[in-house]
Formats: sequence, C-alpha cells, structure tokens
Amino acid sequence: MERKTGTISRGIRCPIIREGDNMVDIVVDSVLDAASAEGFELRDRDVVAVTESVVARAQGNYASVDAIAKDVKAKLGGETIGVIFPILSRNRFAICLRGIAKGAKKIVLMLNYPSDEVGNALVSLDQLDEAGINPYSDVLTEAKYRELFGENPHPFTGVDYIKYYGDLIRSCGAEAEIILANDPRVILKYTDSVLNCDIHSRARTKRILKAAGAKRVVGLDDLMTESIDGSGYNEKYGLLGSNKSTEDMIKLFPQDCFDLVKDIQKQLLERSGKHMEVMVYGDGAFKDPVGKIWELADPIVSPAYTDGLEGTPNELKLKYLADNDFADLKGEELKKAIEGAIRKKDSDLVGNMASQGTTPRRLTDLIGSLCDLTSGSGDKGTPIVLVQGYFDNLTD
Repeated sequence: MERKTGTISRGIRCPIIREGDNMVDIVVDSVLDAASAEGFELRDRDVVAVTESVVARAQGNYASVDAIAKDVKAKLGGETIGVIFPILSRNRFAICLRGIAKGAKKIVLMLNYPSDEVGNALVSLDQLDEAGINPYSDVLTEAKYRELFGENPHPFTGVDYIKYYGDLIRSCGAEAEIILANDPRVILKYTDSVLNCDIHSRARTKRILKAAGAKRVVGLDDLMTESIDGSGYNEKYGLLGSNKSTEDMIKLFPQDCFDLVKDIQKQLLERSGKHMEVMVYGDGAFKDPVGKIWELADPIVSPAYTDGLEGTPNELKLKYLADNDFADLKGEELKKAIEGAIRKKDSDLVGNMASQGTTPRRLTDLIGSLCDLTSGSGDKGTPIVLVQGYFDNLTD
C-alpha cells in the first residue's frame, strides 16, 4: 500500500536526567519504549535527536559565577572591563554577567541597537528614524537613550534590559556605565580591556578590536575553556551556549559528544536492527516574524552528529517541474512523470533550475530547527525527538 505521510516529528518522553546518568541507555530505551507503546515502526534513516541541555546535565558540565569571576579577572585584569554586544537574556547572559561583574571594578557595558545580535530590540527602527539617529555612527549614553526613547520593555518578557543589566552589575559590587553603539572600536575610548560577547560575529569583532589597538581582547568563547577549581568547562565554546541553572550556577554547552552519538547509533542498530542517524541539537536557526527574534543563541545548532547527517538537501522543486517540464500533463500521468524525474535526478543539483527554491541549508540546521520546535523549551518533557521520513521523497 502506498504511504500517505511524509516527514513525522515525535517528541519522546524520558526520565529526568541527572549528572552521571547513562545517556546512551536512556535514549535508546526511551525511543524503543515509545515505539512499542505508541505502535509505530522504526525505520532505517530515522533521526534520533537529543537536546544539548540533557547531555550537558548528564556530563555535569556546570560552573559557578565565582569560577567565571576568577577567569575574567585572570584574563582581563580585574579593573575596568568593556563588555560589548551581549544578547538581552536573563537565561543566557544575565547569569554570565553576574560572574563577569564580580571579576571587575567597573563594567562599561556597550549594547547593540536597535536590537541585539539575535533580534531582541531596545528601540524600533521607526523610533530611530523619528529621532534622526543613525545606528551605524551615533553613540548613545544611557541618559541620551532615556531622553530620546524613554522605557522600552521587551515585548515578550516585559524586562527593561538596560536597567536590569545595570542593576545586576552594581549588585555584584562593580561600577556600571552603559552606552549604545555598533562600532566595536567605540569601547576603546573607555578601556583597552574588552570582553566581546557576540556569538556568530565574534571573530570579526575580535579582529577589529585587535587592529584598533586593544590591549586585551577576550570573547565569551575564551572564558571557562578549562576547569577553574574543579568546575566544568568547554574547550571549544567556553561560555557560549551556556544558560542559567541556579542563581549562582550555569550549565555549559556539552563537551565533545561525538562518541555519544556514535554509541547511541550502534546500540539502536543492535536492538532494533535499524541504521538510524543521531544528533545532539541546541537552538534551532529560525526567526520569529512578530518579535523579530532569531532563535540561534547557541554557537551552533548541532555540536555532534553521525556521518549520515553531513551535507545539504538534494531536492527537486515539484512545482517547478509541474509548471515547466511537465506543464502539459495532469493527474496520474503528471505524478508518474515527476516520480521519474526524481528517480533520475543528479546526485548534486547545485545550479540546476529545477532545484531553485529548495532550502539551501545544512541538514543538521534544518533537522535541528525541527527538533527544537518539537521539543520546545518548557515543560513538554521530550528532550529526545524522533524524526521519520525526512529523507523520503514522492517515490518512497
């Protein structure tokens, strides 16, 4: 019988993960138990995805704000530090800022505007236009910002992040000065010791600051890259990808987990007879059309995945074939012609007009985004996601 469904994404419930838990056994048991309980069949090339949060939790990859403070002081001197381009987030950055502030006497906090790197707005473009402000060149003090724009709480959280971050810095014993600018070199008028907190543009920011004469330039990816007094750490990403655990602890991005995905894949094959792909995923890479927030606050969507998830989709656009190559056909004849074209398609469709409009993104970014939307970030209790049929096409 012909299949009537394509891609299916299922959130898989599992036990609450604690430090030291065997993630391989938990993931495999949870997927197999779900298939048995819900009556669905596992197939070759299904994708089993595990959120980075539970992987890091099982690894015990945590650090305290005091450990962050110690690292900041050692790498940036402990006096006046310029902290530039952080995202506006209580979960992602505020807990890091607590540790940063404890490692300095003064923080000059320089925020992007009109919005941060991932789209959280401090002011709208319309407000800038009305005030005659050019965000590419104009530098605003906190007082000037208030004079021009007043209070602009975040539309979803209701937080005034300028006030929130300033109060947080001062509560940790450091002096706080806040400015708004988009040229990283502006911070050098205040201090030559700079912590750049941007995520995806961090390499460029470091390059610009060093070329402009900064004495010390450290990124979030350079902090907590090794254990401080027994803490967790991440050699590659440092504080990037971390988020709040408690008021004084952060959970870091998981350490190297390629062995984990390989071991899960191996055990799934042994116990189910199916060769599945496995990945660890973080934030999906998509943008909210209302709040304009780009979701990707992690340094990468997937820090580890099996070999079958390498690459990009290689798909034909069905509506292109229907409207062009087979415009004179319809019904079953059209369906068979399109199926024939799919079966004969080249292994690399780059540049082929029949593939225009298909999504030119990496498989891990696409599937990771699907998984992030499926699992959510709240109380669904499904940190494992099973994606079926992703690699199917009309001929399957």
